[in-house]
Amino acid sequence: MKSFEDKLEHYAELVVKVGLNVQKGQRLLINSPIEAADFTRRITKYAYEHGCSRVFVDWVDTGLNRIHYLNASEDVLKNFIEQWEVDKFNSLAEHNDCMLFIAGTDPSAYANIPPERIMYVQKNGAVKLQSIAQKRLRGDVPWAIIGVPTEAWAESIYPELKKDEAVAALWEAIFKTVRVDQLDPIAAWQEHSATLTKKVDYLNEQKFKTLHYKSEGTNLSIDLHPDHKWVGGGHPSTFGTTYIPNLPTEEVFTTPHKYGVNGTVASKKPLSALGNLIENFTLTFKEGKVVDFTAEKGYETLKQLLSMDEGMLYLGEVALVPHDSPISNSGIIFNNTLFDENASCHLAIGNAISMALHDAKNINIEDYEKKGINHSTGHTDFMIGSADLEIEAEYYDGRKVPLFKNGNWA
Repeated sequence: MKSFEDKLEHYAELVVKVGLNVQKGQRLLINSPIEAADFTRRITKYAYEHGCSRVFVDWVDTGLNRIHYLNASEDVLKNFIEQWEVDKFNSLAEHNDCMLFIAGTDPSAYANIPPERIMYVQKNGAVKLQSIAQKRLRGDVPWAIIGVPTEAWAESIYPELKKDEAVAALWEAIFKTVRVDQLDPIAAWQEHSATLTKKVDYLNEQKFKTLHYKSEGTNLSIDLHPDHKWVGGGHPSTFGTTYIPNLPTEEVFTTPHKYGVNGTVASKKPLSALGNLIENFTLTFKEGKVVDFTAEKGYETLKQLLSMDEGMLYLGEVALVPHDSPISNSGIIFNNTLFDENASCHLAIGNAISMALHDAKNINIEDYEKKGINHSTGHTDFMIGSADLEIEAEYYDGRKVPLFKNGNWA
């Protein structure tokens, strides 16, 4: 049986070798909660041992950010990103370097802060960094998102436990989701990626036109983009390597047509956005655009999220995840999109992921509108899968076949 220390080491190694697939000479930028300093150091050690030439770390301190959001002037919040920060990210993109994002901050870190103040910061960052975001989504910059427990995050999941017990429980849950508890985690991931690749190959062979979703609160039709491509497991970079952006991942995903979404969809898990939780919400679409929305909790936060720009009112991603999957079967609601989206079929409002389109590297932002591809400064996934979800796939000739039944692959 593996010790806790062994699992930590295997996790760090997995992130570098499989998630990022760091190549000799590449640089790595890590964005990490300050509470995750110990694990960030482990990642740094493995990155250097695996050939990384330089590791940089951007620390995230939500307590400090909270002070900033509450006290800085509106003008400062609207101009949060400095040019030297933009230059840093552009340098990474120019050299095909790597980026790692460590999730784990308190999902309610910015509760009771006017959501528009947080939105100012996120929108400013998204606008100034949209070039690097596009290059990430295209595959120019290998990147990964992973989870590391913090006390506040763990307590939100296990409120009945003491702090140290909650953190320990969350570590073990994460180890299982990323297969670090298995004898050979890297081999386990190779097998898992091969399974997802089979689903991707099947879906790409079918060339479906439309997906029809039905479950409690949901009756929605989504036209897939004519040039859509399903992606899952490993993602190809534009320079010949493969990486896995999400650890864990259980999804296969593609790109919808911007104006081909109609009907209403209901969320099935809480959404952590703008430092707040949004719960039990619905979105109603007409010709691709959100024309109405509701939320039992976090309505104002959802309103701010949708108002970030025009593109946040349209879909940019369609993802399929069976209800009978490891994270879903754990019964844990993680209050974190990285994990919860991999327990549930989900959609994303905002920018399209261009790597899920054929000939992605030759598609520029200027082409998006005329090609029916959504462009936005934001991209937010939300979970819609459940045990009663039915998805019917329609071909271009009008034939229909069941794709999901009772929440799982049909």
